[in-house]
Amino acid sequence: MAETHVLFVEDDDVIREATTLALERDGFVVTAMPDGLSGLESFRANRPDIALLDVMVPGMDGVSLCRRIRDESTVPVIMLSARADSIDVVLGLEAGADDYVTKPFDGSVLVARIRAVLRRFGHAGGTQNGAHGSADADDSDERGVLSFGDLEVDTEGMEVRRAGNPVALTPTEMRLLLEFSSAPGTVLSRDRLLERVWDYDWGGDTRVVDVHVQRLRTKIGQDRIETVRGFGYKLKA
Repeated sequence: MAETHVLFVEDDDVIREATTLALERDGFVVTAMPDGLSGLESFRANRPDIALLDVMVPGMDGVSLCRRIRDESTVPVIMLSARADSIDVVLGLEAGADDYVTKPFDGSVLVARIRAVLRRFGHAGGTQNGAHGSADADDSDERGVLSFGDLEVDTEGMEVRRAGNPVALTPTEMRLLLEFSSAPGTVLSRDRLLERVWDYDWGGDTRVVDVHVQRLRTKIGQDRIETVRGFGYKLKA
């Protein structure tokens, strides 16, 4: 099995060295950088499998670095923040991060979150376990293409089109859409989405779901996913 390459951007020397050692003990190959600019250079040179970005790093902050990475790649990104502040969390997720971890964190928790992200990205690359059945869409064909108005979801080819035009989704956004399209018209709770899309069987911060739903809406249509207050979200059939 190929080794997993982690880009780790953290300006605190103690945290950077201790976390690097912890990740390497779990079998990861780690490239650790002290600032955002060197982190971007390393990303472009090495194309890691996953990026861990501290929010507050010099040169280029982690949120800006995440945006630059997302402009060039769909590689999974986890943000690290010293505060569980809503602004830090939301800014990182809106920039394209797939998850976040607040400091101080236990090394085993960080490893578990990394592995959870990598599992769902592995699913999103070809065989997708997020879709279950043909769903009650407007139309579907034998190739696994589901249609919802002007939205087409190819569950085998992992492609999405809106009014015939391709829609670029990150793997997390694709898994989220596949979960919705597997049960159109059915209200899906945030907890269910955390479990099925983010692999959080222990519970997690529902802001991750809310921000990703909003990002998905901007790409497939604001009115395509409906908020059912107090319960969750549903895809309009």
